[in-house]
Amino acid sequence: MTSQTYTVTGMTCGHCAASVTEEISEIEGVENVDVVVETGAVTVTSASPLDESAVRAAVEEAGYALA
Repeated sequence: MTSQTYTVTGMTCGHCAASVTEEISEIEGVENVDVVVETGAVTVTSASPLDESAVRAAVEEAGYALA
């Protein structure tokens, strides 16, 4: 199991966090997504390391951006 923390810009509320969590959770191998709206920190736990481009695409699909 591996864990990686990303910084997502533009989130302001719980709905934002839920949208980001939902999109990242659809990536194959993702087991947990923890979002801290105040700091923009998104910690993703997965079975194996994720391709950052897949995470970036999921965040963008939710309407936000990786910093």
